[in-house]
Amino acid sequence: MTVASFSSLMHRMNRMTRMTRLKKPGAASEPAESLGDRVRAAAKWSLINTLVIRIGTFATGVILARGALTPRDWGLYALGGVAQAVLLSFNELGVSLAVVRWARDPREFAPTVVTLATGSSALLYAGLWFAAPTVARTLGSPDATGVLRILCFGVVVDGLACVPNAVLTREFRQRARLTIDLGTFVVSSGLTLILAFAGWGASSFAWGGVAGVMVALIGAGVAAPGYLRPGWDRETARELVHYGMPLAGASLFVLATLNTDSAVVGATLGPVALGLYRVAFTMSSWPVRAISETARRVSFAGFSRAAESAENLTEGFTSGLSPLLLASVPACALLAALPRQVISAVYGGQWAGAAGALRYLAVLGLLRIVFELCYDFLVAAGRSRALLAVQALWLVALIPALFLGAHRDGLSGVGMGHVVVAAVLIAPAYLLALAAVGVRPHRLAAVCWRPLLGGGAVVVVALAVTRVAGDSDLALLAACLLAMAAYVPIAVPTAMLRPVWDKAGTRWGRSPRRHRIKLKPLPRRADVLRARGPLAEDALVSGEAPPA
Repeated sequence: MTVASFSSLMHRMNRMTRMTRLKKPGAASEPAESLGDRVRAAAKWSLINTLVIRIGTFATGVILARGALTPRDWGLYALGGVAQAVLLSFNELGVSLAVVRWARDPREFAPTVVTLATGSSALLYAGLWFAAPTVARTLGSPDATGVLRILCFGVVVDGLACVPNAVLTREFRQRARLTIDLGTFVVSSGLTLILAFAGWGASSFAWGGVAGVMVALIGAGVAAPGYLRPGWDRETARELVHYGMPLAGASLFVLATLNTDSAVVGATLGPVALGLYRVAFTMSSWPVRAISETARRVSFAGFSRAAESAENLTEGFTSGLSPLLLASVPACALLAALPRQVISAVYGGQWAGAAGALRYLAVLGLLRIVFELCYDFLVAAGRSRALLAVQALWLVALIPALFLGAHRDGLSGVGMGHVVVAAVLIAPAYLLALAAVGVRPHRLAAVCWRPLLGGGAVVVVALAVTRVAGDSDLALLAACLLAMAAYVPIAVPTAMLRPVWDKAGTRWGRSPRRHRIKLKPLPRRADVLRARGPLAEDALVSGEAPPA
């Protein structure tokens, strides 16, 4: 579905490229049809990458949750993940995005980007090293100091690797990214499993993460050679910082928004509750990671290429949003309808306390998929300051809502606070930002109404099946299958389903519907002669030739 989501954008980018070549005949040697093909191929490899890595990560998490780690271990690791995410949002000052976005040759300014990104990452890590005990105590887990110091070393490695990674994104080289990510996953997950079963607890995550980012750095350096060399140009550095700081600020707000909840839960409810909450948040992020991350690997680069034409840019956004919703709504609806059954079936009954938060976080996951596409679109459209304002509003409103929800209703209250802020404040703010660049609300409504109506049907059917059949794993499977059977006819337009049915019919020896022509049976000779009159009828009886 994600590959198809960009087909319309690809066609428009191809048309835009051909027009550009006509206007500037000597401007480039790239074939006019190459851009759409590159986006299509990148989306395919991105989808494969996401599915393989996410399935592997999911399987690793299930093994650890069922046999090696406790909710407290997950909570300590989550605190380290919060600190790491905040540092990663700001560590390279947003300058690596210039490698993807700027039209000039990246080799001209890449050395300055390497210096800025690595230097700022090292300074941030040094600050975290000394502040780790205070941060751990503030978050309610003093014994998380070691995990913080180990895990956050990956921030320095990420700053060094950001330029070759951005080059791979710019050039749509998602096949190389797949190879790098597979190597990273094998090393990181393998070491984590070995250490966890050896009794290392939360530190097993930290050491596995550090080993993984080192492998990723080596792979990026091999795939994009020549981009790890530092250098310095004062004018270029000033231009990069001016470009990157608003984006870095927006990214900081995004990740702070998605990790503030962990800080609030850890500080108010303790590490055990935080471990349960992180399992719920991870499960609610399945659709985001499997669907949205696949699109984001190519969406920003694709939007950036189409940014010269406002019409192409807005059409690309709406045509990309539709299949993202079609693919993500049923998964989010099932998680919201049956949170306890899904968690117990996957992780085991000891994690059932996360169900209250998952019911609301599944709705948040759906909103995040839409918001992340909006984020990439607004960056490509040059609206980074408006984006920064939206993210700042989100964070400022979220903090009191999470504290209030945690004190009133525990983990469920935290999830509810997330959804209320996202739906009541942030969704309208994004609508205003999109309207300012030509994406009107009625066009979004035309894209969204079918999947959302189908999502309502999924919830109703899933709840009805489990009420009748109970909470067994077999009942859960039946609920999922019947809910999907109800979703597809409602959410998917007939025009999209017809090629599927035609292809299936051709495979089973039946001609596609659009090629089938009904032919009237030829009339019998006797019927023709009788229609000509009595003489022709006599000729039929005698066997003579009929009169003309």
